[in-house]
Amino acid sequence: MERRRYHFLLFIFPLLLAGCGVSNLQDHKDVTLRHKSEGEEVMTSALYIDPKINMNSEKTVSIIIHFKTKPAKAAVALAEAKGVPLTLEQAQKDVEESHSRFQEDLKRLLDQNQISYSITYTYTTAFNGVSMKLPGTAIKTLLQSKEIDAIYANQEYHLDPPLKPM
Repeated sequence: MERRRYHFLLFIFPLLLAGCGVSNLQDHKDVTLRHKSEGEEVMTSALYIDPKINMNSEKTVSIIIHFKTKPAKAAVALAEAKGVPLTLEQAQKDVEESHSRFQEDLKRLLDQNQISYSITYTYTTAFNGVSMKLPGTAIKTLLQSKEIDAIYANQEYHLDPPLKPM
């Protein structure tokens, strides 16, 4: 259990830094990005898609979708830094509404096209988004959702324990 939590933190910590503007991970908003996905070049202007994701495959892929709406406490802190009034209650409502809008987008984009998917986890506190499984080709359809800021491959990383001195 402790190891699983550590893996989660390894993924979430860089995202938190990016969300707070500490890292250059969010520079993708200002620049048109290109990445190759199995021979196809995809261009987006306001959305990052992890190049490890094969969007040409019918195989099920596991992804993490990062929403544009910031988590409540981060949104309040950013608003405060800009001198804009925002209560924690309003920020929490914004997060809930972003999930509702995404659910509507899933129904409109995937359910109506009979594309199978499953949401495996919903994030609202340190990170705002969802992890889900769907066919790689369905991601192109999902890109029509205005809630999505970035899509990452859902991968588990393992660290080797430090060597014990002899």
